[in-house]
Parts: sequence; C-alpha cells; structure tokens
Amino acid sequence: MNTIINQRLQALREVMRRERLDAFIFPSTDPHHGEYVPAHWEGRKWISGFDGSAGTAVVTLHSAALWTDSRYFIAAEEQLRGTEFVLMRERIPGTPSIAEWIAGQLQEGEYREAGVDGMVFSVNDTEALIADLRRLGGITLRTNFDPLQTIWTDRPPVPLNPVAVYPIEYAGEGTTSKLARIRKALREKHADGMLITALDDIAWTLNLRGSDVHCNPVFVGYLLISTQDATLFVDSRKLTAEVRSYLAEQHIKVDDYANVTKGLADYFEYNILIDPDEVCYTLYKYVKREVVREASPVPSLKAVKNETEQRGFHEAMLRDGIAMTRFLCWLDTAVAQGGVTECSAAEQLRAFRAELPLYRGLSFDTIAAYQEHGAIVHYEPTPDTDIPLRPEGLLLVDSGAQYLDGTTDITRTIALGPLTDEQRRVYTLVLKGHIDLQLLKFPEGASGSQLDAVARRPLWQEGLNYLHGTGHGVGAFLNVHEGPHQIRMEWRPEPMRAGMTVTDEPGIYLEGRFGVRIENTLLVVPYMETECGRFLQFETLTLCPVDLRPLIPELLSPEEIEWLNAYHARVREALTPCLDSDAARWLEEATRAV
Repeated sequence: MNTIINQRLQALREVMRRERLDAFIFPSTDPHHGEYVPAHWEGRKWISGFDGSAGTAVVTLHSAALWTDSRYFIAAEEQLRGTEFVLMRERIPGTPSIAEWIAGQLQEGEYREAGVDGMVFSVNDTEALIADLRRLGGITLRTNFDPLQTIWTDRPPVPLNPVAVYPIEYAGEGTTSKLARIRKALREKHADGMLITALDDIAWTLNLRGSDVHCNPVFVGYLLISTQDATLFVDSRKLTAEVRSYLAEQHIKVDDYANVTKGLADYFEYNILIDPDEVCYTLYKYVKREVVREASPVPSLKAVKNETEQRGFHEAMLRDGIAMTRFLCWLDTAVAQGGVTECSAAEQLRAFRAELPLYRGLSFDTIAAYQEHGAIVHYEPTPDTDIPLRPEGLLLVDSGAQYLDGTTDITRTIALGPLTDEQRRVYTLVLKGHIDLQLLKFPEGASGSQLDAVARRPLWQEGLNYLHGTGHGVGAFLNVHEGPHQIRMEWRPEPMRAGMTVTDEPGIYLEGRFGVRIENTLLVVPYMETECGRFLQFETLTLCPVDLRPLIPELLSPEEIEWLNAYHARVREALTPCLDSDAARWLEEATRAV
C-alpha cells in the first residue's frame, strides 16, 4: 500500500467532515490554466501521486478516483497502484463523468455538498459542474475553500524567480504595438478591456520572460487591460530595476499579485472581456461590470509569427538539428559498446543542446522510451523506470529545447538493431502519414480538424489509430504547446493561417511491445491563389534525418519517396558544414537517397 497517499487522504477527509463536504475535486490546473503549473499548485499530484500533465482527482468520504486521457492510461495505472484511487479512462465508453461518479458515491444522510478551489477551476468548468451536480442529485458546489492550505504542510511557495525583458531583436514587435492590436480585437468583440490570465499570453504581450514554470519561460502574474491603461499584477520582488524601467517606458502600471481581485472590483470601464475557459471562477465573481464572455483574442494574435520570429525559428531549428545529428551519431556507437540507458541517452542529448548558442533549457522533459516503454505515450525515464538500451528494437525520443530565438519539438523513432516485421511495417505506416500531411495543400480558412485525417489515412487502412492530436502550435521562446489551432480528430474551429507553427506527429502505440512516433515542426506558408481563393501549404522547419533503417520502401508512394529524398538532401546541405567529420560521414549515410 502507498501509505503516504493514504495518509494524505485521511487528513483530507478529516477536513472534509469538519467542512461538511462529501467530495472534493482536484484539477491539474492553476489560476492561470496552463498545461504545466508551478509546484505550488500541483495539488492533484500531491493528493493522488499521479504526475501526468492532465487529469482530475476526486475524493469522497469513502472512495477516490482519477480521470485522465489515453496518453496516461498506462502510467496512471502504475502510479495509482497501492492507493484508493480508481483509474477512470476518459473518452472510453462506460466511463462516468465526474458528476455522475460523485452522485453515485454519495450515501444517505450525508451533506450533499462537493467542493472545488474556485481559483483553479475555470468559469465554464465550474458552471458546468454546478449544473451537472444539481441535475444528478441535488448536490451543491462550494468554490471558496482550499483544503490544501491546511493539510499540505510543506507546500512549495509561489515562485519568485526574476523576470527579464525579451529583446525586440527576437520578439520582432514592441509591446505598444501588441497592446494596440489587442485593443482593436477587443473593440471588434465590443469589449472595453480584458483580464489576461494565461502566462504565455502575458509574456508575449509585454515582451517579458521568466522561469516560474518548468521548461516554460513564463512568470506568474495577471494583466488587466482597459481602453487606455494596462496593469501587471505581479510580486514586486520578481522585478529587477531594468524590468521596472522597461515597464514604465511602456506605460504599464504594476500592482501586487494578490491585488488582482481589488483591480477587478475597481475596474471602471463599461464592460470587460472574460474568457470563461481561461479565467478562474473566483476572479470572475469579483467583476462588478458587464461581462463580455468571449474567447481571448491574444492566442490567435500570438499564433501567427512575425518575420523576426519566423527567422528565429529557422535559426533555432538549425542549431537543434546539429545537436540531434550529433546525438544520433553518438547513439549508434554508444549502444553498440554498451552501458547506455534511457536516462543517460536523454542526458547526452541535453548536453549536446546545451553547447549551442542561445540555449536556455529544455522545452519539456525528454521522452526516451525503449521498446515497450515506447507504447506509453508520455513516458519519461526516471531512476526507478530506467532500462538499458540494447542493440535491437526501437527507441522513441521526443525532445525539444528553448532557445532565445525559438522553441523546438522533435520526435524520432530509432532502430538500435534488428527489428520485427511488425515494427518495420508500423514504422513505415506512421512515416507515410507524417509525410502525407506535409505534402498537403489546403484552402485558407481550413481548420486543423479538417486536415487531421490525412495523417491518419495510411494507419486507418490497416485498422490502426492513435488517440492524441496530430499537431499543436509551438511558441516563439514560449510554451512548446500553443493554441488555439490544433490538428486533431476532435473539432477545433481555429483556422490555419500563414505564419502559424504546428507540429506533425502521428504515432502508433502497442501496449507491452513498442511505440512509434515521428514529429517535425512546420510553418504554414502561402501556396497559390486561384479563382477559388488562397491556398496554403507547410514548410518543414525541423532539420534532422528520419531513420531509414526501419523503412519498408515498397510501402511508400513515388510522391512520398520524392518528399523524403528532397527533405534529406535539404537536411544534409544545411547541417554538414556545421558538423565534425565523423558526424558528417554519419549524416551522409543517414540521408542517402531511397
């Protein structure tokens, strides 16, 4: 039994009884609703032991359950073993909703009240939960209580890392211009101002960066914008003299982080835009003016990279390709010699990247998954799970870096030696889908959901599928996962527009056997204009060879082979002058024509 988690559940239930609560819900979010959160808000991880980036834990007086998606089914099952938590597999038939499960767990004579911390639940999620709980059993929802303040005695503080100015030579556009564009977008939505809570949106708007969130160069704060003013709510201890001077020059007011509630209560304009998917319920309730409930315009503005950002991506991808090629060359020799593990391979890749100019850290923790670990979509090797790499089978490496001029995200699945026929066939089918998406031409205004099937078609024909998205936006020295556009089966209406970055990463995961994923980062660029309108296409930003050793060439179409050979010729031409003789010779062979 996991005695630590069970002791925490006991302490929680004592508080719940005192507060007359039947259930308490712990999401994976913080007041800023980012994918990754500072340790201070990792309450779901603390109470359950599950450390994935997505999931919700629910505890009643008699039971506990955790909801997560297909990326984490295998990992969650392992991490929840020995606890009371039952795994609830989201989007799988028969899995109850959180409200349904709570209603089914409550017993006669209890309080009929559940709780959430309204600071970490969005407006939409809270209102939906209130309605569902009321409909399913007359259960009320309390939103003004956080039991972690009492039972999490060694809770980490809110980060106080310093904020830094992001130079205009990399940002490509000043804060004054960005605020003008945001205000123009607000006028189009008939809004006088807005509260920005997403940390990457604040960092982009103000051309500031930080280190409060692991692997994401952002800082904790809020930004309140009106027709004439903008106020940054942030702990003043984080601001250097340079940043204070910069903010003054940009006419940005500064107030304490905790004063955002007062700022909302005192907001003087006629109305204010509140994005109900981003702003937390507690802050929403402080607003005294008319609320315009609309999506924030900032993600759409941020998603289209300006010329400076696009140039930065090209330069960052070149450096990243150098590191990746050196790593792949090293890996071939090192695995043959023995002694390499998943963890040591990940560390060697990090070291190669760290030698490059403008490197500022990883953009996410490296996934180095050998053989059966490759079937765990978001597996990250730890000292407890680390295994040696043998000269056989497949190694899946999904990694990326933060450079001052761009953020990278790349996956390669690598043959370390002999493979099974099944591994080679699956690898080739995944590569076909990967190439087919990059070959696509499509009309301006098409959404990623309308493009998604192209990458899946070769897999669907063989009865194969994956449950994660095919592609996500990538920030410019910002979060590696960026919206609002995505390429995925679920409907996402945001249109693809020239200047957007997006990944292309189909994969197949066969539990207990192996996994395959191949990923490049792409730039959306113009293709042509006809009487039917403007058309777009993808330019591949990533520069790194795709392993040819697992390939079954006969399964590729002539057009796919032509793309692969042209891509490898481009990679070879770009990287060879930057490599030593050994790596250059390795690259020559790795990019040979098929």
